[in-house]
Formats: sequence, C-alpha cells, structure tokens
Amino acid sequence: MTDATMTVPAATLRKVRAGKTSRLIARVAIFFITIVLIIPVGVVALGSGAGLIALPYEMFELASRAPIIFPAHMVSAALALLLAPVVVLARRRPEFHRPLGRLLGFFVVIGGLTALPVAAMSDSTPWARAGFFVQGLVWLYLLASAYVAIRVRDIRRHAHLMVAMIAVATGAVWFRLITGTATALHLPFEPIYAASAWIGWMAPLAFVLVKPRVITELMSR
Repeated sequence: MTDATMTVPAATLRKVRAGKTSRLIARVAIFFITIVLIIPVGVVALGSGAGLIALPYEMFELASRAPIIFPAHMVSAALALLLAPVVVLARRRPEFHRPLGRLLGFFVVIGGLTALPVAAMSDSTPWARAGFFVQGLVWLYLLASAYVAIRVRDIRRHAHLMVAMIAVATGAVWFRLITGTATALHLPFEPIYAASAWIGWMAPLAFVLVKPRVITELMSR
C-alpha cells in the first residue's frame, strides 16, 4: 500500500469534518439572523400594519392614501416573514409543514399583490419604487414556481425555490439595516435608499440561486 493510498481516508475525514463545521456555522448564523433581525423586523412591521406602532411620516402619508392596501401589505408581508422559519423547521413533519406552507403561500400572495400598488403609490424615487415593484413580482413568481414544482413531486426544486422566496422576503430586513446604517453614518440617504431597494432582496436571492448545493446541505440533517 502506497503512502498516497494511506492518506486518502485521512483527507476524506478532514473534508467531512470541515463540511460539518461549515454547516454548523451557517446554521448558527441563520439562527442569529432570525432572532436578532428577522423576528424584530417582522414584529415591528406587524405592529405598524395593525396600527399598534406609529409609522414614520412618509409611511403614514402612504397609509393615508391607501388605507386598506398598505396595512394589508404590511401585515401579510410581516406574517410571511415570521412564519417562514417555522415552515422550514417543520420540513420533516408533513402534517405541520403542509398546512403551514399553504398559510405562508397565502400571506405571500397577499403581500406580493399589495406590494405592487404600494410601490407605485410611494413617494420614493423612481428607482426605489421600481425595486419594490420588481421585488413583489419576483416574490410571486418564486411562489408560483415552487407550487408547480411540488405538484409534480420535484421536492428538491420545490425546497430550493421556497428558500429563494424566503430570501426575497428578507429584503425587508436588509433594506432597513442598510438604510438605518446610512442614517447613522450621515451618508447620502436617497441614493442609498434607492440602491437598497434592489440590493436588499437581490443579494440574498443571488446567493440562494448561485449556491444550490449549500442550501441542500443546510436543509439536510
């Protein structure tokens, strides 16, 4: 037996251990993002849409022009954001995953459809409005594609598309993080606001679409 042959099992073992470590780090990061960012943003959006938390002036003006559509968008999008991690966690329990997935789909449909007129009626710059509008369209497209995939029993594609849809939903989180940071650092607000309306959802979506193997490994036990 040559030295090269003897070193193969050790190298393979190191690779397996590195893969497990990477998955653990990624899962801890996702857990941290969910607890520290996703849940707080979702709760605040839900409270704002329900009228329990005061809206910023610009959003208050928009809510006054769209007294039904805007709250419906805020509440449904917030519920979709909060429910998404639960649906993912229940993926091994079909008796919970399926009804929760359908409920998530319902919230996404309402949130995505109402996002279109809300974006059009916004006082934001044209580039920012376009970013929000396209985000709503992409959100709905990914949901529809995931539904088609599960209807033909393509579970792997369904899971990948649903994670992509969730990535688009997290755009609300990254948008607030980027614009909040810009405000704190006294950076030019309008161009950063417009850019974050695109970057906030395109960056996480791009990662999910470009790295399907990473998503598959994270979803596996």
